[in-house]
Amino acid sequence: MNYTNEYAYSQSSARERSIIKNVYLWMTAGLALTGVVAFGISNNPTIMRSILGSPFLFFAIILGELALVMYLSARLMRMSAQAATLAFAAYSILNGITMSVIFLAYTGATISLAFFTTAATFGAMTLYAFITKRDLSGFGHYLMMGVIGIIVVSIINIFLKSPAVYYLISYAGVLIFMGLTAYDTQRILQMSNQMSGSVEESMYIKLSIMGALKLYLDFINIFLFLLRIFGRRR
Repeated sequence: MNYTNEYAYSQSSARERSIIKNVYLWMTAGLALTGVVAFGISNNPTIMRSILGSPFLFFAIILGELALVMYLSARLMRMSAQAATLAFAAYSILNGITMSVIFLAYTGATISLAFFTTAATFGAMTLYAFITKRDLSGFGHYLMMGVIGIIVVSIINIFLKSPAVYYLISYAGVLIFMGLTAYDTQRILQMSNQMSGSVEESMYIKLSIMGALKLYLDFINIFLFLLRIFGRRR
């Protein structure tokens, strides 16, 4: 292959790359890894006893998970592509460990209903982001304020123990993360249209993982809030 053909091939390959497509591949892989880990651990009594029998260990995992997602969000673009990949996989695994308890707390029918409702809701908001002509960038600030509000009210309700506030938080959480799904999808789509064919491979992977992490978190949060709403416990 001569230089001209090599250059044409590289240009064609660049045009065929799609960050938005890669984002959904990474997000799906992350969700699948989380689900497999959660289901596997929930069916292993020895591991479950070790996790639930030691509050220190369980909270250490939760703190590690929070620290890792904060580190990823802040530093991912400065990491190597390999380190970003490993960190995203590690976060998916840690999240699977903490989510394994839902298989003990909720019935299988409730978990399935919450999951498929989440998938339908997520899909609808994704479709909206793809087809709408409306610029959603102005909503980002308000949506993040809503997330902070949910966190603050949730902490307060630990002491109030109000069922009404509990369900209010749950419904508000679903609406806010539905909005974030559309907002994040539109931003990722714009980035994909602008940068898919122009960035080198390492940056392409890191941008894809960053987008996948955002949508992964949106999906997981919608799922957890719906689980609280449907809430038929064992």
